[in-house]
Amino acid sequence: MKLDFDWKPLLLVPVLALVALPLTGSFSTWLTLTVAGLAMGMIIFIIASGLTLVFGLMDVLNFGHGVFIALGAFVASTVLGGMGDWTGSQEVWRNLVAVFPAMLVAMTVAGAIGLAFERFIVRPVYGQHLKQILITMGGMIIGEELIKVIWGPGQIPLPLPDGLRGSLLVGDAAISKYRLLAVAVGLVVFGVLAWTLARTKIGLLIRAGVQDREMVESLGYRIGRLFIGVFVVGSALAGLGGVMWGLFQQNLIPQMGAQVNVLIFIVIIIGGLGSTTGALIGALLVGLLTNYTGFLLPVATQFASIALMVAVLLWRPQGVYPVASSR
Repeated sequence: MKLDFDWKPLLLVPVLALVALPLTGSFSTWLTLTVAGLAMGMIIFIIASGLTLVFGLMDVLNFGHGVFIALGAFVASTVLGGMGDWTGSQEVWRNLVAVFPAMLVAMTVAGAIGLAFERFIVRPVYGQHLKQILITMGGMIIGEELIKVIWGPGQIPLPLPDGLRGSLLVGDAAISKYRLLAVAVGLVVFGVLAWTLARTKIGLLIRAGVQDREMVESLGYRIGRLFIGVFVVGSALAGLGGVMWGLFQQNLIPQMGAQVNVLIFIVIIIGGLGSTTGALIGALLVGLLTNYTGFLLPVATQFASIALMVAVLLWRPQGVYPVASSR
């Protein structure tokens, strides 16, 4: 454990929640909004965690990340559509038996497409940021059109399984069952990523490869293959986040990934490029602020996240946990 770990950014989330408490009017309303915000933040974190790895560790500006979000959601809709007996049950465990395989299939498909995306679209433009932006945006447009060819151009529903609908009552506060699941899944993803990067040989090689690629390769390790693996994992996490976001919205459109992209980039800029912990803090702040602002001042909801990013960057221009100092 690092004795010089900077704990100040960790206080941002509870401080924001406490500031909102007297403004919401009642504890039950505050609790409902807070859990909803945490759930939204965790879903955004799952999506953003993959991009912050690719962006911060590989120095790749992948503006096509949204296509993996949409792809994961649409794949899950197909899988869940064939499991009506499980999703239609009132028993939560039966719903989870349907949802978790849908997540795994979505991650597998998104990861496989991510492998092809890296090979044919990203690899020719490594180190060329302007070309990366243009070609990955083009890749996302092509991906959206392919989704339209397979699933159609219109909106399709992705309803929650019956057992995950509704809320649990905590006093007068209504806590959505699905949002509790989203928080749990987000915590698992964060735990696995943080442990892998900090405690495993693979994580050590990734971090060392970012600092001095030539030295690591001179020791016989193929950093290129390792970075391809990072890209595939990032794409798979986007697919998982797409499933979570689709169930959160309960409807899908081919452009859904592009719509979420703005929030994702705000989160990783707030958190610091390449920082998993920073992405978590940024996502939770964005999720909470969006819900609080939507309740207190709906007209300012779209502006709130941008204002948050500006405020954080004025405080810490490199984000709350820039990757160079988070190691």
